[in-house]
Amino acid sequence: MPPRALEPAGVALVDKPNGPSSFAVVAQIRRVTGARTGHAGTLDPFATGLLLLLSGRATKLAPCLVGLDKRYRTEIDLTCRTSTGDPEGEVVERHAPPGEAELSERLERLRGEIELPIPAASAVKIGGERAYKLARRGVEVEMPVRRSRVHALDVIAYTGEKVTLDIRVSSGTYVRSLAIALGGHCATLRRTEVGPFSVDDAVAPEAFAAERLLPEAEVLERVEAARAPDA
Repeated sequence: MPPRALEPAGVALVDKPNGPSSFAVVAQIRRVTGARTGHAGTLDPFATGLLLLLSGRATKLAPCLVGLDKRYRTEIDLTCRTSTGDPEGEVVERHAPPGEAELSERLERLRGEIELPIPAASAVKIGGERAYKLARRGVEVEMPVRRSRVHALDVIAYTGEKVTLDIRVSSGTYVRSLAIALGGHCATLRRTEVGPFSVDDAVAPEAFAAERLLPEAEVLERVEAARAPDA
């Protein structure tokens, strides 16, 4: 295989739909550009929203982008837990949802610095093997705990059985872990921001064209501005 082209170079803001994997979207963009293509963080197949995809020489920017804070909107079903923490898993427990006062207490405990187990259906390696592969075989393992920071956890809507949250978290935070801690699972999940980049400026994969790539210099300028103390 010849090496992938280094041009066109830049960062694509892509609005991933529900269904395909992030790697399928990467491959779709690569077919358009013909260049080497990477990513700055994936989304689960059921999730939608912002993917930062790096084209050509801009793949070297990955270390500058993967650590950016993320913002999500999620609807959490509080009536049951699933094996994966999302709608793709099997229901493992049904229960009455927490009342509004109890939900408020649970939410408060999840703000700031937190430590939660990584979901079993994740790509983290356990004994050299991906956790989700172990989960598919029914192998139960004790998942490691990950420390992260929840900058904002705001209620957008509440029906008694479901709560919709606007969440801003540090990189590496599993929203599914937050849903599990609340006693439910993510019914929907949409990533709306990655650092200074918004899904409002993204395009669907099928609408992408190489002219949409953000230049490397602009990307770095926006990241540096976002990380400034007074940003």
